[in-house]
Amino acid sequence: MELRQLEYFVAVAEERNFTRAAERVRISQSGVSAQIRRLEHELGAELFDRSARTVSLTVAGEAALAHARAALASAEAVGRAVDEVTGLVRGRLTVGMVAGCTLTPFFDALAAFRTAHPGVEVRLQEDRSDRLADAVRAGTVDLALVGTAAETPAGLDALTVLSEHLVAAVPPGHPLADRGGLGLRELTAHPLVCMPPGTGLRAVLDRACAARDLHPVIALEAGASDALADLAARGLGVAVLSASMATAYAGRLTALPLDDVDVPALLALVWKPAPHPAVRAFLPHARRAFGAP
Repeated sequence: MELRQLEYFVAVAEERNFTRAAERVRISQSGVSAQIRRLEHELGAELFDRSARTVSLTVAGEAALAHARAALASAEAVGRAVDEVTGLVRGRLTVGMVAGCTLTPFFDALAAFRTAHPGVEVRLQEDRSDRLADAVRAGTVDLALVGTAAETPAGLDALTVLSEHLVAAVPPGHPLADRGGLGLRELTAHPLVCMPPGTGLRAVLDRACAARDLHPVIALEAGASDALADLAARGLGVAVLSASMATAYAGRLTALPLDDVDVPALLALVWKPAPHPAVRAFLPHARRAFGAP
């Protein structure tokens, strides 16, 4: 039994597809299949049910998965222990980023880290904030830039890089365009375009509405601020944005502070306590990029 076979086994189990697993581990699908077959032969049991389009674990596969993950984690821990002694940082850093993010300091931190530690493979993936936080807790993502409401995700260490309030954004000629500010009840009298559930901005909006027993009509959802601005500019709803997002559309949309929404939207880097060396090596670059202590 080889560690690479366990790696391929875990990849297929998590991806539920041999092709995607092969792309993930960067070898051919036939190579993954052959190694899984060898592992099954050695164990004397089939690990996957291949009869449907989506691959699923057999009872034997379910029993083996946790142990395979533990074996891979132990192998990585050996490398980390040596790194601790030698001061070297190598291996892989898997970084998550909230979808649609264009935060330049974050990219600067990634570039500075890559220059300082060329032996570390950096992987970047986008997703919703709630799923990224879960992935960090599960260990499939090493650290992530996520949006959240008021406080950082439970059980994780965090570096808050941005804290700001929501605004409503409307085009010229909209009935709200001449208002200096806006209450949440007035806002929810109009159809809204906003981020989907699982994002920090939506969490702030949902929490504020629930506290006042308001039930907004969400006309359209989009994961990027540019899309929300374009939809609002065409009169398809009032956009709910962060204050910094809204400044980018000052020529097209009027930003209206939401006077009675006190919960801030946070953008934060999150990671598990006692992080491995690559994460610890990345954090000083992030702090410098964001001007954090």
